[in-house]
Amino acid sequence: MKTVKQLVDQAMAEIETLDVESAKQQTASGKALLVDLRDIRELKREGKIEGAVHVPRGMLEFWIDPTSLYHKPELATDKKLVFFCAAGWRSALATKTAKDMGFENVAHIEGGFGGWRDAGAPIVEPETR
Repeated sequence: MKTVKQLVDQAMAEIETLDVESAKQQTASGKALLVDLRDIRELKREGKIEGAVHVPRGMLEFWIDPTSLYHKPELATDKKLVFFCAAGWRSALATKTAKDMGFENVAHIEGGFGGWRDAGAPIVEPETR
């Protein structure tokens, strides 16, 4: 049996990880699309990153696959898909999954939403705390 930590470590060895500043720059220049994998309750509790597309982690494979009945057209882009979750574990696994599906222009944000917020990058505060 593999632990989740082992799966994350394996994914991290095979994927691109962006620091917050690189993710901000690539997004601002139009080269990247931020993809928020967090649960809707996390967005409501913690806030979000303006312009990020919300894709619940459980729907990722269905929404990025252009042959799926559930495909979301906003994810069919030539921009780099930059995934993030709360701390970076789910997004590491999601990035590896996207790579396994054949997507090459993918990465994730080191430290996830927490890393983004802690670096002082702009967030949209939740409506109620």
